[in-house]
Amino acid sequence: MATFEIEESQSMRWVRIDLVDDDCRAERGAMSHMKGAVTMTVPLPTPRAMWVSLFSDESVLRPRYVGTGSVFLDSTLGGYHVFQITTGEPWILDTKCFWASDGEVNLRIHRERMLTALFAGEGLLWYKTALSGDGQVVLVVDGPVEEVELKDNRLIVDGPYVVAHTAGIRLKMKWPTKSFWSSWLSGQKRTFCYEGTGKLLLCTVPYWRRRMELERAGAAAGA
Repeated sequence: MATFEIEESQSMRWVRIDLVDDDCRAERGAMSHMKGAVTMTVPLPTPRAMWVSLFSDESVLRPRYVGTGSVFLDSTLGGYHVFQITTGEPWILDTKCFWASDGEVNLRIHRERMLTALFAGEGLLWYKTALSGDGQVVLVVDGPVEEVELKDNRLIVDGPYVVAHTAGIRLKMKWPTKSFWSSWLSGQKRTFCYEGTGKLLLCTVPYWRRRMELERAGAAAGA
């Protein structure tokens, strides 16, 4: 399998992928540079995936890197999280979280329920990347990641802080209190409610430089 390393300099982080007669996949446009006998190919998506791309922010084109050498992906003020998935435990990623994976990991499209998508502000069609197989996966995240395990329980968060969860977890949008007025008085909007049995990856605190970058971007957009 490929080897994924998170490197850092000047508060910037990036992913280095080392291949020895192996292959990996990465997000479209993510490559910074590569060295060695490595070739990039772009597998064509299925007709269904091309149709989905018309209504989704998720890319259906994930280049594949094959050979022996090193691939360096773009840097960020945020961070990356590397984790292992195994056969029989599919994962669903939040929008725009996929960054890279072993070639043995299978990628497909997952669609959230229409009401969940509507109340989350994603319109009626909310497509995400789903993963299955056996191998390592790299997510692009804003800060450190904590793994949470649920056993027929629930996790409620005040925003899209769950960057990935196993397929046994179901997402709903709920008011944090039993009544609309109580929720309004509390100052809390609809929350993301994850229910079931499985694992979640939670990222609630961004790196401080990443937070400054996001706040500046928000101020510029509102100007």
